[in-house]
Amino acid sequence: MDRAELIKILEQRLNTGDRTIRFDHKKETLRIDQTESGKGVTLSIAELQQRIQEGGRDALDQTLIAIDRGLKAMAASPHLKGKENQIFPVIRSVSFPERTRDGHLLISKEHTAETKIFYALDLGHACRLIDEPFLAQEGMDKQAIMELAMFNLSALPTTFKKDVVRHNTFYFVSMNDGYEASRILNRKLIGTMRTKAKGDLTVAVPHQDVLIFGDIVNPEGYDILAQMTMKFYTAGSLRITMLPFIFDDKGALEPIFIMANKRPMTGKPKK
Repeated sequence: MDRAELIKILEQRLNTGDRTIRFDHKKETLRIDQTESGKGVTLSIAELQQRIQEGGRDALDQTLIAIDRGLKAMAASPHLKGKENQIFPVIRSVSFPERTRDGHLLISKEHTAETKIFYALDLGHACRLIDEPFLAQEGMDKQAIMELAMFNLSALPTTFKKDVVRHNTFYFVSMNDGYEASRILNRKLIGTMRTKAKGDLTVAVPHQDVLIFGDIVNPEGYDILAQMTMKFYTAGSLRITMLPFIFDDKGALEPIFIMANKRPMTGKPKK
């Protein structure tokens, strides 16, 4: 798909009348702003083209849906009070911006060397990340928000699709609720998976909308896990990490560096 065709599709799908769209020829970016609030997003044309090349038209459709939902969330004026049961933790890459475009610091918490926890208010078809001014405006405590989010996460239903490849068992979580990757924080779920595992228990969060547990019983399993994680990572609209994790003896997560025909290596998570 060439640049002109992609820009045309973006304008058709994302220009809803209450938004302005500007193309920067020099930077090769498309800026979409909400007319009333002035808030918006900047899209890299080259990055979108790469995503289409890797994941096809479906990858573009998923990306546009995510962008549209995000813009709608920006236009809303939600409140936390009265919606405490709609607050959830969300896993993001450590490279994810810690501040909003206005410079407001987002509420976050360290997780691993590859991932970080942010907190969001679920608005139905979109979510709004919670920043410090939003928290102060609502008169709520940071620790209380984190505890509420974890409680709400633990109440979410979870089902699996199971696949066995060369004696290694993989469990896929895809609930279409936007919190699949966040379930990596559910201690009860982790405990259940540990009791199921006959070999090494691994977990991967290649993008926001999938969580993959692996019960790895032979070296081939690690190669399959690496390929699987990469495939999901390239197809994701909100990528997190292409590195899977293994649980150590204390239940902590360590990233796995899998090299062809070599024993997997692990690295200590960031404290």
